[in-house]
Amino acid sequence: MEMFQLKVTAIREVAAGIHEYTLSDPEGGDLPAFTPGAHIHVAVPSGGTRQYSLLNDPAERSAYRIAIKLEAEGKGGSTSFIAATAAGDSVEVSAPVNDFELRGDGERIVLIAGGIGITPILSMAQYLLRTAAKPFEMIYLTREPGQTAYLDEVVNGPLAPHVTLHHDMGDPANSLDLAALLAEQNGAVLYCCGPTGLLHAVRAASQHWERGSVRFEDFGTTPAAPAEDEDGFQVRLEGGDQSYWVPEDKSILDVLNEAGLDMPSSCESGTCGTCRMRLVEGEADHRDLVLFDDEMDDSIIICCSRAKSREITIGFPA
Repeated sequence: MEMFQLKVTAIREVAAGIHEYTLSDPEGGDLPAFTPGAHIHVAVPSGGTRQYSLLNDPAERSAYRIAIKLEAEGKGGSTSFIAATAAGDSVEVSAPVNDFELRGDGERIVLIAGGIGITPILSMAQYLLRTAAKPFEMIYLTREPGQTAYLDEVVNGPLAPHVTLHHDMGDPANSLDLAALLAEQNGAVLYCCGPTGLLHAVRAASQHWERGSVRFEDFGTTPAAPAEDEDGFQVRLEGGDQSYWVPEDKSILDVLNEAGLDMPSSCESGTCGTCRMRLVEGEADHRDLVLFDDEMDDSIIICCSRAKSREITIGFPA
């Protein structure tokens, strides 16, 4: 992945434990264009890169703005970046990539954000407000006001007439009634970003919506379900003689790529469907947000789903 250097020109805390970074060209030039929902890869001091959504309006070409939540129980990427990065520093980033693109279909747009998932949703909302491309509404769900990034902007700024803000104060009994909210589709297309629990709740509440009209991005803030296959399982490609062992700490996608098969993938979180394969034999443990109930008998998303049987056979889509 090709990376380039940007300068941190501003830092501000936008909620408890959430810091916004403005990244600009050191020479003051325009940055590569991006579309609403895009993210960049950012090198972090602890090693490797992390993906962060661009939260500003794509019309703003002078800077990329990202918000990073301090994840004390994460892998150290956010902690190391927040601790070590100051205004004036250089950071290494990639060109923007978009696995969560705001498309032109639908009569209206519903945006749902949970917690730090506000970042790509905020970019989408600013774009829709500026262009008047579609009627839209934004639902923003957080635990409490102090943990709500961009609270003042969404309550008092130009977006306010379009925003429903809901705090559950940490009590599931205070959760927003998503089933009632999504009871009628009425020509809408829905974009949802947030923790895995919210995505599953939205998926359940929108099962009756037209296929392809509900799109997700997962910030991975909810721990993945533990593997039921503690010893792993075998995966076989249809028509081949070789089987591959999938241990509990790797995905089917990881194993097949390591075997040199170069499988198609994009989000690697079970939200985009790029790595969808046919399920030929065996029983799958579905963990994605792509497949509808009637597709689960003969399809599998290999970046996140696993096997309940000791062996499964998969094949490329027809």
